[in-house]
Amino acid sequence: MPSQRLKTLFKKKQRDRLQELALETVTLLSVKSKVPVQDFGLHGSIALDMHSAESDIDLVVYGAENFRRLEATVNRLFKKDALDAARKNRGEYKGKVFVYNAVRKPEEVRVKYGDHKYFPISSINFRCRVEDDIEAMFRPAIYQIGDYQPLNSASRLEKDQIPQTLVSMIGCYRNVSRKGERIEVSGVLERMEHLKTHKVSYQVVVGSGTREEEYIWRVSS
Repeated sequence: MPSQRLKTLFKKKQRDRLQELALETVTLLSVKSKVPVQDFGLHGSIALDMHSAESDIDLVVYGAENFRRLEATVNRLFKKDALDAARKNRGEYKGKVFVYNAVRKPEEVRVKYGDHKYFPISSINFRCRVEDDIEAMFRPAIYQIGDYQPLNSASRLEKDQIPQTLVSMIGCYRNVSRKGERIEVSGVLERMEHLKTHKVSYQVVVGSGTREEEYIWRVSS
């Protein structure tokens, strides 16, 4: 577990330069963002004790709110030259790249495995507006969407099939768009059926594994 690996590293008496820099990075980000150290974690090669001097620092931050606070802090520190560089979910500190990703806290897990059955219907291409990005930083990334606009005849749907949820299984499409922005999507329409209530809804999945050309792109209008 990333949180346990970070605790173990803090307790370790003999640490190499990269391990020391990882702890220094976590401490700096925690102090500046006011995200408690216990809400951070460590994964990747350092967590596995398989790192080299060239390895990056792979961090986890637990919770959506903590992620947004950390994201804003990294951008602010970069502008103040406390960091060497910053972009998307990564930064550079003392010449070393660090990457931070979000993990749900237990209370943020809203879906129970086995509650739904999923039926893939067809590939669709469309543009839409992001209505909610509160779960966009996780994996899978979940966006609530509206103003569905098909880009081809195959993507014209019946009213009750128009999806309101977009799910990305592909990590690089986490946190790529914020509420109010417009995006272009290529993915697979899925029918979801709740096994207890039999309620039916529809979502779009990017990263279905059925074809290569699936994506989420921000568009200007």
